[in-house]
Amino acid sequence: MNKWTRLVIIFIASIVVGFAFNMFLLPHEVIAGGVTGIAMILGLATPVNTGIWMILLNIPILVVGWMKLGKMFIANSIFSVAVTSIAMIYIPVAKVTEDALLSSVFGGVIAGAAIGIIIRNYSSTGGLDVISLLLTQKRDIPLGGLMIALNSIVVFISGFIFSWELAMYTMASIYITGLVIDRIHTRHIKLSLMVVTNKGEEVKKELLNNLYRGITVVDGEGAYSAAKVKVLYSVITRYELAFVRPLIKAIDPNAFVSISETMEVMGNFRKDDNFMKKPM
Repeated sequence: MNKWTRLVIIFIASIVVGFAFNMFLLPHEVIAGGVTGIAMILGLATPVNTGIWMILLNIPILVVGWMKLGKMFIANSIFSVAVTSIAMIYIPVAKVTEDALLSSVFGGVIAGAAIGIIIRNYSSTGGLDVISLLLTQKRDIPLGGLMIALNSIVVFISGFIFSWELAMYTMASIYITGLVIDRIHTRHIKLSLMVVTNKGEEVKKELLNNLYRGITVVDGEGAYSAAKVKVLYSVITRYELAFVRPLIKAIDPNAFVSISETMEVMGNFRKDDNFMKKPM
């Protein structure tokens, strides 16, 4: 995927986030999580538009992210925040339904799907997304679950400012958003990859040339055929699986490949999203 395609996807997903906020959550005073939620509270409590508050509150967090997550990630995040903020300024705040619970559910699903797509395309919606991503680099924690925990504080703030009934709707929306994000952003899920092939050297070379992953190579022998084979073992993320499959298939379509989910990885395992040596 080239950078322009990525930016188009981020652009569309960011507009969808603004749509979910203005058409489902804000009309019922159901607050989103984190900095966005605080911006919503300030937007409801003051004459200043929520989109403007989003820009102001995200500036210091994006500066920290620039130093820790890289220029491209933060540049994409600034673009996403700007598009979402502008979308929220121009999309009218209107009720799609009078049912606050229904709006919380659908708003959470739509926002979660859009945010998950934004994060998967090496960007974020700013705020606690950036802080959560920084924390997931240190520990393999599901991003959505971490965001639920960090965003819970907004529930208590909205409860004191508005009502506890709306706070519970907010919690439901945040929970659903986190679940949907984890269905899309799966970097924390580790997979054990085992490849049995008679083209071991070629497969090993191609994987090493394209991935920042270590590979263990073991000599093997077919029990029935007595053919000499190579067994390659590595641990990858679920993201990388989409790149690894075609790499192996292109070299040895007959390779035996076993993929299973790994509960925990100890030792030297690269945790950031820059797992590709070559752009795909």
